[in-house]
Amino acid sequence: MSERIATVSRDTKETQISVTLNLDGEGNLKGESGVPFLDHMLDQVARHGMVDLDISVNGDLHIDDHHTVEDLGITLGQAFNQAIGDKRGIYRYGHAYVPLDEALSRVVIDFSGRAGLSMNVEFTRATIGRFDTQLFWEFFQGFVNHAQVTLHIDTLKGFNAHHQAETIFKAFGRALRMAAAEDPRMAGKLPSTKGSL
Repeated sequence: MSERIATVSRDTKETQISVTLNLDGEGNLKGESGVPFLDHMLDQVARHGMVDLDISVNGDLHIDDHHTVEDLGITLGQAFNQAIGDKRGIYRYGHAYVPLDEALSRVVIDFSGRAGLSMNVEFTRATIGRFDTQLFWEFFQGFVNHAQVTLHIDTLKGFNAHHQAETIFKAFGRALRMAAAEDPRMAGKLPSTKGSL
């Protein structure tokens, strides 16, 4: 396969965001979103997904974190959609179970060409530090809408909200890595009987 790298920018009255994604990277995150806990989660995605992410974000954080978190999910989704290309030769499906102490989450992804999110997560706290846990749904909804993937996220157990979130993002990274990986037996073929995705 050729290099699977994409750069996407989003410029609105609420946020100015640029994301460069290398699907076949070394697991590095560069840049900051201005939302520290989200940066911690993105670092998990990069490391466990073995992708390189370079982000530049200027958001209206004086209002709250909502627009920045949602728009970063949108921009990241667009970058994945571009970098994955026509999906020929990839595994397409990915899944991961990730524990962290008492917490356990499962993430399953399909590069289906159809946007769909099922998120069954009951965070035990409304905030982690100053981060509003409702914004995770906004992030993932923005991602799936623009990556054109089907994404299932389930937290199976856990009472520490930080642990819950971290297992989700680590599993998300691992599932992305599996789904986007090159399948030598599928080389040049589309992983679909329909002939298109």
